[in-house]
Amino acid sequence: MTAQLQQARDDLEEAAKSADDDVRDDIRETAEAFADYTMSDTAPDHAILDERLNTLRQVSQQADGNTKDKVDSAIETTEDYRETIDQA
Repeated sequence: MTAQLQQARDDLEEAAKSADDDVRDDIRETAEAFADYTMSDTAPDHAILDERLNTLRQVSQQADGNTKDKVDSAIETTEDYRETIDQA
């Protein structure tokens, strides 16, 4: 679990470096949340991940270049992780 969310967080940290001001806060907020998940004993559930993925999809639509590439990579990694967790 933590390896996938850690990778997504790393991608988001890279994306934040090249992001425009209008999406940088959303990227950083999501990266911080993923960092919290990797350090916690409690894993995020489907609803929480869906909310984070929705934010990232909106960011991806507004981003371009390296920012978009890194956000899209984080989305893919997070979706892969989401498939491994049980639904409530």
